[in-house]
Amino acid sequence: MNILLNTITFNYQSILNYFDNRSTNASAESFNTKINAFRSQFRGVRNIDFFLFRLFNLFA
Repeated sequence: MNILLNTITFNYQSILNYFDNRSTNASAESFNTKINAFRSQFRGVRNIDFFLFRLFNLFA
């Protein structure tokens, strides 16, 4: 029960923001999913700079 209470206490502003403004972080979650899908396609890439360059060009 304490874990649940701590979670709510830590995130209460985000929770209230949803009910006050009906705003969520769905766009951030969607972007994170796209990045994870891109990462899974290029598993084993050794040149991190090139990977970040490609990521920036595709999603910026």
